[in-house]
Amino acid sequence: QVQLVESGGGLVQAGGTRKLSCAASGTIFSRNAMAWYRQAPGKQRELVAAITPAGGSTNYADSVKGRFTISRDNAKNTVYLQMNSLKPEDTAVYYCAAGETSAFLRLDEYDYWGQGTQVTVSS
Repeated sequence: QVQLVESGGGLVQAGGTRKLSCAASGTIFSRNAMAWYRQAPGKQRELVAAITPAGGSTNYADSVKGRFTISRDNAKNTVYLQMNSLKPEDTAVYYCAAGETSAFLRLDEYDYWGQGTQVTVSS
């Protein structure tokens, strides 16, 4: 069974830093496109960042470009999201997603999802 488990969420002050991790099991991780999505109360789930299986290409939402970095360590079956210069508008539940493809995907095209981890940015 494929499982994705996020960790690293919590409370952080505006301007601060937080790093999220997503550990995958039950899949050939090096073949999976990975992404981070987030969902704030009353809003649709939105893409934060995505990365191709070998880490050669990345894609970011305009709202996080220059502040967030997605990376992966295929030897550890883990994808990361480094979040810098956090803003209150970054407050959301952050979800890890995996797809059985080498292409960037839309939300409803990802095959597996984690349970999410809450990130709260205080002002």
